[in-house]
Amino acid sequence: MNILWWQILLLTLYAGYQILDELQIYSSLSAPVFAGLFAGLVMGDIKAGLIIGGSMQLTVLGVGTFGGASKIDANSGTILATAFSISLGMNPEQAIAAIAVPVASLMIQLDILARFANTYFAHRIDKMVEDMNYKGIERNFLMGALPWSLSRMIPVFLALAFGGGLVEKVVSVLNGDLKWLGDGLSVAGAVLPAVGFAILLRYLPVKKHFPYLILGFTVTALLGTIFTNMQLLGTSVASVVKDFSGVFNALPMLAVALIGFALAAISYKNGQMIPSGPAAKKENAANNSDEGEIEDDEI
Repeated sequence: MNILWWQILLLTLYAGYQILDELQIYSSLSAPVFAGLFAGLVMGDIKAGLIIGGSMQLTVLGVGTFGGASKIDANSGTILATAFSISLGMNPEQAIAAIAVPVASLMIQLDILARFANTYFAHRIDKMVEDMNYKGIERNFLMGALPWSLSRMIPVFLALAFGGGLVEKVVSVLNGDLKWLGDGLSVAGAVLPAVGFAILLRYLPVKKHFPYLILGFTVTALLGTIFTNMQLLGTSVASVVKDFSGVFNALPMLAVALIGFALAAISYKNGQMIPSGPAAKKENAANNSDEGEIEDDEI
């Protein structure tokens, strides 16, 4: 299956939009899982797109651009991995390790280049602020989006338009003479979400709230097992009982999220009930100073 021109066009335009959404619009359309959904929809295999996008989302779950630092571009990696995985019939897990992660890492250099190019418009804006040129400020502010968009659109377009032959050769080698390496990449791609969770746990206050971590894991595991078995039981009954109309649904992750929200709300309300601030400290100090003193009526 070849990648058609309109598919290249749509994926290129989305690659240029997603970085602007991530920087300023904040509609969540720049999340890797949505990139996988969009690329899968364009390429005709939403399941493969969600597998790759969801895995990349979990991989960068705990990664942030603190202090304006550049991070791996999981979105561009997801777009290219999904497109080539579907067009070449490549295993999604293998595509994550062989295409998505390397591309996402290489895009760091282009992210830095876009930041440097954007300083040109920033200096022009500084000059126009001194001249009170408000129209010029608005114009250069909007023009500053060009380096960001082009830093994603150009490599994605070139890879989709001219890189298919190279990727196809790599896939054939990984599934042929180097099948052991291809299998290893598939395993690595499946493990990457665990790395993302490890990074996230590294920055979360796990030591302070470890009871909630244990409780959340236990509740998710128990409910997931129970509802999975219930769905399996319903499928088995439906296969042997005629006119069986019952439907057994698996546990939606929304239910687990609501349980987590309830626990967070309880923790927050308990924290609100504890007095704090200067008045509370003064009251506590007064209580401590009065402790142990003998009143006149106690003599």
